[in-house]
This record gives sequence, C-alpha cells and structure tokens, in this order.
Amino acid sequence: MSVGTEITYGNSMVPDDGWVEYLNQKWDRNMVFEETSKFPELTPQSETEQRPHKVSFYVKKDKARDVTKALSEIFEKRGLDVKIIYSGGMDLDILPQGAGKGQALAYLLKKFKTEGRQPVNTLVCGDSGNDAELFSIPEVYGVMVSNAQEELLKWHSENAKDNPKIIHATERCASGIIQAIGHFNLGPNKSPRDVSDISDESLENTNPAHEVVKFNLFFERWRRAEVDNNEIYLASLKAVCNASGTFIHPSGVEYPLDSSTNLLRKSYGDKQGKHYRVWVDQVLPRQIGSDTWLVKFNKWELSGEERRCCLTTAILSTKEGAWFTWMHVHQTWVERSGESDWLF
Repeated sequence: MSVGTEITYGNSMVPDDGWVEYLNQKWDRNMVFEETSKFPELTPQSETEQRPHKVSFYVKKDKARDVTKALSEIFEKRGLDVKIIYSGGMDLDILPQGAGKGQALAYLLKKFKTEGRQPVNTLVCGDSGNDAELFSIPEVYGVMVSNAQEELLKWHSENAKDNPKIIHATERCASGIIQAIGHFNLGPNKSPRDVSDISDESLENTNPAHEVVKFNLFFERWRRAEVDNNEIYLASLKAVCNASGTFIHPSGVEYPLDSSTNLLRKSYGDKQGKHYRVWVDQVLPRQIGSDTWLVKFNKWELSGEERRCCLTTAILSTKEGAWFTWMHVHQTWVERSGESDWLF
C-alpha cells in the first residue's frame, strides 16, 4: 500500500511495526518537504496522497530527470537515504531507500516463511513504473496488463523480456490478471459470471470458496430470471442443503436450511429488469475436520440504490467425489438501508 511504504493487516488495518521501524532508518519527512519546497517544478499532490513514508508530487515529464538528479544529490548531502520514483508520466514519489512495492513484498515473503506460512504461489500485477520492483522478486510470477504505461514496458524490455515467469498480457486490467492465472496454471481462470450454464461441469471445484461464489451467483440469476424457472434447480439446491441444517437470518429468525427452496420458489424473477446484483468478498475458508469447512464471508446485495451486507458464517461438508453440502448458515447485519427483502 502507498507505493510499498505501508503494510497493514485485517479490516482494522493494523500496521506492521517491524516494517515501520525498518523504514525510519535515515528518513526525515520534514527535511524532504523542506528541500522539495525549493523546486518550483514540483506541485504537491493532495494531502490524501501524502503518507508517513511517502511524499508525492506532480512534475512535467521534460523536467523529471533533472529534478530527480538534483534532489538525489541534495538528500545524500543531508544524510538521508531515499529513493525517487517517477511514474505515470507525471507522478514523483520520494520514499525511504528501503521502501517500495518490491521490498515490501520481499519482507512479507520472508516473514511468512519464517512463520511457516509461505504462500504456495505469488502473482504480482502491475501497470505503471512504480510496480517494476515487484517483478524483480525472483520467486514470484508476474503480469503486466496490456494497458500498462510506457515506463513499465520499457523496464520490461530492458530487464525481463526473457523471463518466462513474467508476461505482458494481451488483456486489459483485471482481465489481464485472469489471463495470467490461466497462463501460469495458478488456479481457476474462468469466472462463474462468464458461464451462462450454471450446471457447466467445468465449474466443479473442491474449493469451498468457489462453492460460495457459485451458490450466490445462482441466487442472483434466479431472482433476475436469468435461469429457467425449473424444479430441477430447486431440487439440486435442496440436495446440497443438509436436511437437519439451520439457517439463521440476519433478523435473528431461525429456519430449516432446506426450506430455502421454498423461499426461492416464491422469489423467482422478482428482480427481473431491475438493478440487482449479489456478490461476496473476504471469503475465508478454514478446514476444521477431514471433510468439514468453516467459511466466513461478506455477502452483498445491491437493489436499486439500496446496498446491504451480511457477515456470513457457513459450515460446509464434502465427501470425496461429491458436492459440498451446506450444514449451517448464520448471518449478521453489517450494512443495510431502507426496507429489507433479504432472503438469505
């Protein structure tokens, strides 16, 4: 975050104290502001872009090289150890020498390895010059999206064009990232939203997070009448709900889990032609038994101008070669507005 000058954890954004201590070495933010104020070529960016270990300016492209050189010499004489990053054809960031997206990633990978939590794979993604350092970490895969800016493409041609672990995608933005996931075989690279037939076997997956996404996408399509009003779908839904399972609605009312089919039957097409979307985020699955998973996630619904969110905790069970079975679902309001027609 903030060009690699901040590492935080969780929704409460708890800072990594070790990283802060590391960045404080030979860094004086006030001195940086003092010296940069002497350069009329520099225009300070908004206050929201200024961080404890990042001072940011705008500078015209034809002035950037000379300003960068002059500042580097001044800071060295004053005993500061900084790096200056120019990107986007206009953005100039001044950071501690140890900062940057690449160094932050290296720090995290080392920390996770020490703690026995090393990632199976790491994919870095970028589109501007301040992302270049990410691609210098040897153990990661990398993708530059097709709309990447000139300075990053130049860096790639000079430093990494023969590196098989780094690609320049032919797709833009998030599509380029999905392309890289498929190219490097890092995981599923076909979004359920891109599949019109929800019974498509290519979507079968033993990942409970994927099951959560599929389940909620079907719910959206059913209410928007984007699938047929067919009892086969309801029978399939009932089959993956444990007969003795429970569903606790965010209102506090408890239902038998398999009664969800009755709720769905009554709601078919009630959002047809309306602005209605369902999505999930922060999906965190944790295996709590040989065939049982505890999955926490935020489920969102957007209906017209009203947006609602529930913190959802679900227990899923699976047998080898079989579908997931939903054992228990408990929802609690996180955000809501207006009258609620929340089903589950």
